Amino acid sequence: MLFPDVHSAASLTVSPDRVQHFTSDSVSLTCEGNFTEWRVRKFSEGGRLSDCRRMTGSTCNINTSKSDTGVYWCESGSGEFSSAVNITVQNDGNGPILVSPVHPVTEGASVSLSCSLKTQKILSNVFFYHNDKLIQNDTRGELKISAVSKSDEGFYKCQYSGRESAQSWMSVKSEQDQNI
Repeated sequence: MLFPDVHSAASLTVSPDRVQHFTSDSVSLTCEGNFTEWRVRKFSEGGRLSDCRRMTGSTCNINTSKSDTGVYWCESGSGEFSSAVNITVQNDGNGPILVSPVHPVTEGASVSLSCSLKTQKILSNVFFYHNDKLIQNDTRGELKISAVSKSDEGFYKCQYSGRESAQSWMSVKSEQDQNI
């Protein structure tokens, strides 16, 4: 049985397009759809619901701090809402972040994950973990999955020079769910 897509009228774009961010990064969350009124809402790790304090039109601008970690979504004035996305802010200024996509990846598509420092975007000799299991030690510092499958869904993290990133969930959706 097919259900109507309750999220199709609204979408949320995150720039830069990644789950993890460093403190003091400039991150924008933009709501898209045929509505004039928008608000970006956040559910924090502590269970608090709040609205974006710095909205410019349909875009929420954040200069990230640890308190910005949470689940974000767009809500229109008429009650339509987007799919939710996770944002994690790295508290350790010297530690790496995992660069992974904010939105679910479609089965069969390719995806690249990488590890980055605030001072150095491209790293080599990086260890990648999937559900806490070491899957790759790559001298290029990148994990490429050429055709994503449901078994690739799960938690990912990277390790560089003895320091680990936080872990992020990568969701995989089937081709039938592409429009959800």
